Amino acid sequence: MTDQPRYTAPEGQLPLSGPVTPPEQGGLPVRGDLAHIALAGTHFVAHYAVPDVKHVGSADAALLGAPSDDAEIVVELKSGSMFEALDMTSEWAWGCCGPDGPTGYIRRSALAS
Repeated sequence: MTDQPRYTAPEGQLPLSGPVTPPEQGGLPVRGDLAHIALAGTHFVAHYAVPDVKHVGSADAALLGAPSDDAEIVVELKSGSMFEALDMTSEWAWGCCGPDGPTGYIRRSALAS
């Protein structure tokens, strides 16, 4: 396992300078309500989250496009891979492999404790 990334909130006033094209599913970690703190200077949402760094458990796991076992697979994550959890509700975690993505949902049970 590698060192955990460190993210800080941007300083100063952040301008709202016009529309931003929403990212493609599985791309940047931005939803309508939440985004990765590293995107605070480029994407406007109601809340920003500093990720809770987790690792995929002893078995490989699918990062999915939606919180459903039959959703499209964004990417397969290898055992031990870092996962930056941004929202951990119910049995699913939404997050990314870094602020540039890929982004999606993974079963919480697939993450090491």
